[in-house]
Amino acid sequence: MKNLLKLLLLFTATLVAQQPIDTVFTAKDSTQLTIDVAKDSIKNKQEGDLFSDADLKMIDSLLVEEKYNSSLFDSIQYVINDKDILGNTTVILSTELLKKRLADLDAKTPFHLAYNPALEKVINGYLKYRKKYYPALMAKSKYYFPMFEKHLDQFDIPLEMKYLAIVESALRPDARSYVGATGLWQFMYGTGRQFDLKISSYVDERQDPVKSTVAACKYLSQLYKIFGDWDLALAAYNSGPGNVSKAIKRSGGYKNYWNIRPFLPTETAGYVPAFYATMYIFEYADKHNLYPEAPKIFHFETDTVQVKRTISFEQISEKVGIEEDVISFLNPEYKLDIIPFVEGRNYTVRLPRKSMIDFLEFEEEIYALADEEDAKREKPLPKYFEMDKRIIYKVRSGDYLGKIANRFGVKVNDIKRWNGLRSHHLKIGQRLSIYPKKMAIPKEVSQNVKQLPKGKHEVYVVQEGDSLWTIAKKFPSVSVEQIKDWNNFWGKKSLKPGMKLKIFKS
Repeated sequence: MKNLLKLLLLFTATLVAQQPIDTVFTAKDSTQLTIDVAKDSIKNKQEGDLFSDADLKMIDSLLVEEKYNSSLFDSIQYVINDKDILGNTTVILSTELLKKRLADLDAKTPFHLAYNPALEKVINGYLKYRKKYYPALMAKSKYYFPMFEKHLDQFDIPLEMKYLAIVESALRPDARSYVGATGLWQFMYGTGRQFDLKISSYVDERQDPVKSTVAACKYLSQLYKIFGDWDLALAAYNSGPGNVSKAIKRSGGYKNYWNIRPFLPTETAGYVPAFYATMYIFEYADKHNLYPEAPKIFHFETDTVQVKRTISFEQISEKVGIEEDVISFLNPEYKLDIIPFVEGRNYTVRLPRKSMIDFLEFEEEIYALADEEDAKREKPLPKYFEMDKRIIYKVRSGDYLGKIANRFGVKVNDIKRWNGLRSHHLKIGQRLSIYPKKMAIPKEVSQNVKQLPKGKHEVYVVQEGDSLWTIAKKFPSVSVEQIKDWNNFWGKKSLKPGMKLKIFKS
């Protein structure tokens, strides 16, 4: 076990050069104590012994502990529900003070944060009407921002661009706009495909925090190469480069965002000021008595493992003891709370690092549970289906282009273009090439779905913290799959407090 000691000492040595800042943690001494204990616990073991689960957990714990001690870790002391600090006083930001602070920000960023009355109005509006939302939003940023910054730095993009995800989605990976833009960075279907974000019946990689961030970095880098200005790149990210080019032309060729702003679409005209206002509030949060809630988990406290068969969040939760809400938060890309196994896709599950060894310990039991539940399932799981692949659709009686387009989430003009159609006329039996954006439920599958059982049933009102598994345990001889079938949904993302579920008595 000398290897373990060498690993611990080597990792600690790499952090000696970093001078720790003042912190609310007193983990430096405790880390040394833990290392001493580790020495004592392994000194009697002979070279060639295998690492035990306890050894691996100790190593992982020390790695996380060193992250807390690192000078890169923001160790602000969180103030929660303190009325003297967070409540009851309305701070009016004077124009002169705002001008000074914007000038200070402008001096250290590549963005043009010059004072503007429109920007002042947005900042004051945010401080007056949105102040209560910032503590929770800032807590989320503690999880997402370090990951954003890592990839922004790799693509040589200003780190302040991390605030764009707040403007786009309020840091909600499942956010979806009325036009279909999805994820932290709000990618439309076509743009997502352009930057290799896959969408299937199970997975929407626009909701994958890491993959969507890399895609956003690629897109922003592309826009900066086009316009040579980060403000214009921001505007183009929202409205498209074509609209920015037209606004520049209509303005007489100006390159400054504020000069072309009157010629941009209305939404984009307010987009860049919203970004600036968000940046200002986060950079000067303490000056406005804004403090984050304590984050539940940090990104460096998580890790991923590749799955070897299709499994659900519920099955992981049951065997490993991780709350489904935590698994769902860490894996927002899985639309049905199910991680599919698909050859060549290498899908992984992200879990708290402290639970990773437990997952590997119970991995075979999780797969066995999945086999058991699949055998009992009354209807099959949805078929894995890539949304960006071509299908051949055979026209049936009663079909028309609008109906087919709606079924697959595409436009009528797209179907006509893909098939060289000059009119809306279709023939029964005609074959159409379609690149679907959503799953269409096959007729034969819908016909095989079992009808609800007849007889008495109880109505169960979902409570905060409920999962399908805990609800099933409250009723004798009732399974999770039965509850899903009786109420026509697949996973916990459909389960909300206050929802009424039908529970049929045997």
